[in-house]
Amino acid sequence: MLESMKGALFDLDGVLVDTARYHYRAWKRLAAALGFDFTPEQNEELKGISRRDSLERLLAIGGVSLSENEKLLWLERKNSWYLEYIDTMGPGEVLPGAAEFLGRLKGRGIKIALGSASKNAPRIIQRIGLLSVFDGIIDGTKTSRSKPDPEVFLLGSRAIGVAPRDCIVFEDAAAGVQAGRAAGMRVVGIGSPGILTEADMVVPGLSELVWDR
Repeated sequence: MLESMKGALFDLDGVLVDTARYHYRAWKRLAAALGFDFTPEQNEELKGISRRDSLERLLAIGGVSLSENEKLLWLERKNSWYLEYIDTMGPGEVLPGAAEFLGRLKGRGIKIALGSASKNAPRIIQRIGLLSVFDGIIDGTKTSRSKPDPEVFLLGSRAIGVAPRDCIVFEDAAAGVQAGRAAGMRVVGIGSPGILTEADMVVPGLSELVWDR
């Protein structure tokens, strides 16, 4: 499957770097400020979706109703907390095998794009030293629909000039796998086969990928 790839589209969180814990700390802090607890299990529901949709799910969990202006204020506050956390990141937080795998793709002339719901994605990949690797970056500032809608990956394939059928998506979230499939792309799941059931293949991490599989 990898041998025929001309374009590679990567989610960020859980695939190239683990910022999930920083998101969780910020969402948990927000929930506490609104008077309820937010568990790691509940945080799984927020993987792969936009900041706004994440807030809506969080409020539903806590049974909290807010006005539109209040929601915007809390989103800004959550993001400021999250930025505090990610600004401490460095190249040492790149997940095992990710930098090496990206390097092999570049060496084979494969175009690489980032497809992330995070509006802070460029900031994060700069902090971890991978900014120069990408031929295209599609983040939350360039999309209007959350995964599992395929928008982010279709924009990514367009940005690198590779047809969707020639692209492979690398994703750790079920919604992201669904988005890749809906875009007409093959998908490598990063994580558990029991969760990423719609992926074409699933591996624990990019360090496990070899070209003859």
